[in-house]
Amino acid sequence: MIPNQHNAGAGGHQPAVFRMAVLDTDLDHIFPSSVLPPLWAKLVVGLVAIVCFARSYDGDFVFDDSEAIVNNKDLQAETPLGDLWHHDFWGSRLSSNTSHKSYRPLTVLTFRINYYLSGGFHPVGFHVVNILLHGGISVLMVDVFSVLFGGLQYTSKGRRLHLAPRASLLAALLFAVHPVHTECVAGVVGRADLLCALFFLLSFLGYCKAFRESNKEGTYSSTFWVLLSIFLGAVSMLCKEQGITVLGLNAVFDILVIGKFNVLEIVQKVLHKDKSLESLGMLRNGGLLFRMTLLTSGGAGMLYVRWRIMGTGPPAFTEVDNPASFADGMLVRAVNYNYYYSLNAWLLLCPWWLCFDWSMGCIPLIKSVSDWRVIALAALWFCLIGLICQALCSEDGHKRRILTLGLGFLVIPFLPASNLFFRVGFVVAERVLYLPSVGYCVLLTFGFGALSKHTKKKKLIAAVVLGILLINMLRCVVRSGQWRSEEQLFRSALSVCPLNAKVHYNIGKNLADKGNQTAAIRYYREAVRLNPKYVHAMNNLGNILKERNELQEAEELLSLAVRIQPDFAAAWMNLGIVQNSLKRFEAAEQSYRMAIKHRRKYPDCYYNLGRLYADLNRHVDALNAWRNATMLKPEHSLAWNNMIILLDNTGNLAQAEAVGREALELIPNDHSLMFSLANVLGKSQKYKESEALFLKAIKANPNAASYHGNLAVLYHRWGHLDLAKKHYEISLQLDPMASGTKENYGLLRRKLELMQKKDV
Repeated sequence: MIPNQHNAGAGGHQPAVFRMAVLDTDLDHIFPSSVLPPLWAKLVVGLVAIVCFARSYDGDFVFDDSEAIVNNKDLQAETPLGDLWHHDFWGSRLSSNTSHKSYRPLTVLTFRINYYLSGGFHPVGFHVVNILLHGGISVLMVDVFSVLFGGLQYTSKGRRLHLAPRASLLAALLFAVHPVHTECVAGVVGRADLLCALFFLLSFLGYCKAFRESNKEGTYSSTFWVLLSIFLGAVSMLCKEQGITVLGLNAVFDILVIGKFNVLEIVQKVLHKDKSLESLGMLRNGGLLFRMTLLTSGGAGMLYVRWRIMGTGPPAFTEVDNPASFADGMLVRAVNYNYYYSLNAWLLLCPWWLCFDWSMGCIPLIKSVSDWRVIALAALWFCLIGLICQALCSEDGHKRRILTLGLGFLVIPFLPASNLFFRVGFVVAERVLYLPSVGYCVLLTFGFGALSKHTKKKKLIAAVVLGILLINMLRCVVRSGQWRSEEQLFRSALSVCPLNAKVHYNIGKNLADKGNQTAAIRYYREAVRLNPKYVHAMNNLGNILKERNELQEAEELLSLAVRIQPDFAAAWMNLGIVQNSLKRFEAAEQSYRMAIKHRRKYPDCYYNLGRLYADLNRHVDALNAWRNATMLKPEHSLAWNNMIILLDNTGNLAQAEAVGREALELIPNDHSLMFSLANVLGKSQKYKESEALFLKAIKANPNAASYHGNLAVLYHRWGHLDLAKKHYEISLQLDPMASGTKENYGLLRRKLELMQKKDV
């Protein structure tokens, strides 16, 4: 017996309670009553969720983590906190035409806190937070599923009754161990989805609290809880854009569950022109219109602010990011979008083939109805239409509620990724399924309950459920291991998406970073073969060929890259470097100028332009170019060094000394700058200061033969011959082939021998 109930929605009448009890009893053969108390259920779910992904705790920063975290200056203390509200997720200004417009300042703020607490870019702290977040969200799912399966019923003290403990526990476990979540949990960038989901669910539960009380006129809504729910929805959106969809889900929950709107009944009344439409009276009595007004106003306000913040409009994506959105003809686009939906559904049903990236030829376009893949579209819509009909037309109110909310959680959070409202920058992305998987778990659990009710082979169903849980846990552990390093992650994608040029590109890049240029070239060539317009692969391949002195092919590749993408500044700069090496100086200068035209703040290009001018003995132009590089990037050590060396070589010792001192003020621990300035001071006969800088540079880099050799020259000039002999010998030990040092050491030895003879 349930005492002192306050009923809300379809679960508020005794028949619904009876049906929920039957459904939960049907799952008794899977979960014994001893683990059904909510606290136990939450402990079990939280522990299982953490165990599944614990293997990723000591992983590296992989894939997008490099751009969003390691290369993101918004994480560092030098960047004012206020800039987070004007930058996108990757640290670029939202007003920039190159910005992806992904506005997630609260997620970036958590990265910044992680960076501060970890004392730098130490990935363990970042991964641990992600794992704990998933554990916490999985615990929260017990309450969410309890509402979805058991409805809203409260005791006289305002405590919600858990009327479906077995169903909510099973669904929460299915959610906790779903392998499709690996990208969100094991990839640090996935924290945006985790935080978004956390506040999304809190917003939904907060909205549910608005119906804790009832009066004679019907359900009474607490405006405070509705407003709090809208606020939490805004917080969710500031973690990731998907969060705004919680307002739509709350509206569906309110209309179809709390308001008990029977859509089929209303349609029938409209078609028969029934003027009674008694359900419309509930709009006024239940305060539904007021709540819908609040939700609509809140959503509109959030969208308006978001649009204003975006600045220059929506982001611009390329065909390789989302080929279907660039396809000719609306029918082709629609067919391929629906095929993408079916692939997402398959990833929820069978999360065995997982890949970090599904773009660039991984999923070829469907261009004809004879393509066998259209069967997947038909299967998807056959299932969806069947579920929708059951959700809207079933006479069983309990069944309608669960199917409606299951479909709501499945579809509504997925809408921003559906290409229906705007073009997205991906084909399929496992991370966007984190929230929709809640709906999948609802439908799957309901399906298991229905099977249990209509079959006598309950042990077989129990074995299937436990088998799914164990297999998914194993898959989570294996997949988490693949996300621990880029090499494992990228290679794991080869078997899933062998036609994906980006997979081959990333393997090549990883090999190149490790110094394996021969293997890297092979993968870069395959990436270009699979996607002949893949300019980034051409650029990287051209760079390696340049380093291997295969300049002709490097120039051809880089020239092709800038023809395909004329605003590709990095390719223009690298083309200039190759042309400079080929002694084609005019063409090189033009390429450098094109790079600077397309990227005005490009210090590395100014540095290379300065090297070109130095080779042409255009010393003033070289100094100006290097000065521009240091103005754009004050810590550009190479530009500072080249200025000092050029001024030194041209006899401008005073100016060289001034530039050297300026550079060391900005980069006080750079031993190469200490070395260059020490050389200048030695020539200016400021021996003591020069000696101090040489010794400091040697302390920072004790194995640099030139440092010891030049210090020996200083002592040689200064007359400290024993010290000169000592450092000549150290220098020759480090580099026995240094001809200049050998010659100076020979002169010193002859001088010492002459001095000994004179003494005799």
